[in-house]
Amino acid sequence: MEAIWQWGLSVIIVIQQAHGPVPDGIFRGITFLGDEQFYLFLLPFFVWCLDYSFGAVLAAFFLLSNYINICLKDLLQQPRPFDLNPGVKLGSVEGYGMPSGHAQSAVVVWGTVALWACRKWFWALAIVIILLISFSRVYLGLHFPTDVFAGWILGVILLLIYIVIGDRVQSWLKKLNPALQLLLAVGIPALLILLHPTNDAGTTLGTLAGMSVGLVVMPRYVSFSARGLWWKRILRFICGLVVLLSLYIGLKAVFPGEGSPLQLFFRFLRYGLLGIWVTLGAPWLFRLTRLASAAE
Repeated sequence: MEAIWQWGLSVIIVIQQAHGPVPDGIFRGITFLGDEQFYLFLLPFFVWCLDYSFGAVLAAFFLLSNYINICLKDLLQQPRPFDLNPGVKLGSVEGYGMPSGHAQSAVVVWGTVALWACRKWFWALAIVIILLISFSRVYLGLHFPTDVFAGWILGVILLLIYIVIGDRVQSWLKKLNPALQLLLAVGIPALLILLHPTNDAGTTLGTLAGMSVGLVVMPRYVSFSARGLWWKRILRFICGLVVLLSLYIGLKAVFPGEGSPLQLFFRFLRYGLLGIWVTLGAPWLFRLTRLASAAE
């Protein structure tokens, strides 16, 4: 592996010949498109403003993909470029390097959106976004090229699995009785976190559990459509995001943090509540305030 890492470092050093305030700022902005904070904006936007069902599926797929990435990184324990050469570090990141979560998530998210959009031009746009996000990770010295390649491969494999069985899994889940759906919504994430009990897994799986619970409950109590006038969609997004960020910050301040023996439990619960807000609380509020209409 040493030879591969040294080759990767040489590639990064060549790319960073263009290093400077302007390109650094551009690629830090591009890499943000693959950060957790960006998906905190993007996924609710799909759920609230474009297509509720697709947005929920996209979020669940992204979260499962992210969990797999977390497990593989901790299993492989591969270094990042700046661990070998601190001089190449132009950004901030923690944890192991392979596979690249940014590259994998870009393939999963934008590939799934391109399938949904079903437009050739959007496929071209999706590929450009994937390449730019991936290149930014190498440029900033946060990933070896091989980390990015591994992320692409894993992302494509997951996307193909989604294409083959995604519709069948959704149809099967819809046929189950609500009690069993709720059991799976909470039980599967809880089991997965027991298999890999880390903070990152708590974030991902808590969000998945919460969104899944909301997805089960919402159709039985709230009739919501993400369609509607453009200004209502904008207001939905702003109002929903204000509450989401308030919960994000407020619960972090209230719940036990580092050092608490219950930290992982409360992290799971915190992100679970965020997930419930996205798929249940916000749609209920939008209907109550007449910012959204009933499902057709």
